[in-house]
Parts: sequence; structure tokens; C-alpha cells
Amino acid sequence: MHKRDAMGEVSDSDTPLKATFRIKLDGEFIATETIGQAYRFINSVSSVDWMEFRSLHNDAKAALEAAAENAMMSVQATNALRALFLRAKLL
Repeated sequence: MHKRDAMGEVSDSDTPLKATFRIKLDGEFIATETIGQAYRFINSVSSVDWMEFRSLHNDAKAALEAAAENAMMSVQATNALRALFLRAKLL
């Protein structure tokens, strides 16, 4: 499987997170309820914006990829996202 194929599969995942995150970005609220929505969000923001939080961003990305393959991992993905968003002061 090519990396692009895997990214597409993760982005398309409808597996629910264990929490809905409402993030205010550019004056608008964005809700992330699924693995796919969260994965698209953290990959759509410029990598420069995540530079300060590289380790947490990488952890969240890996956790989302794992959860897309195995829904039992959604708790870990939710926790990794929460840590990233709190540290980045998005929540």
C-alpha cells in the first residue's frame, strides 16, 4: 500500500472519536467527531503551524492512523488529539 493510499483511507474513516472537539480557527468553529475529520484537520493546517508541537502532532497522526485500522484505538487517538489541541491552545 502506498502512503497516499493509506492517508486517503484514514481521511475517509467514519470511526467516531470518544469526544467531539470544537476548535475555533479563523473565527469559525470546526467540529471533529470522526477519525477522518480529525486526520484531515491536523493535516490541512500548515506543517509550520505544528512545528512547535511536532512530537504531539506526530503522536496524534500515528494514533489516528492506528484507529482507522482498529476502532479499539479510538480512545488513544482521542487522548492524543486532546493533548495536541490543549497544548496548541485550540481548546
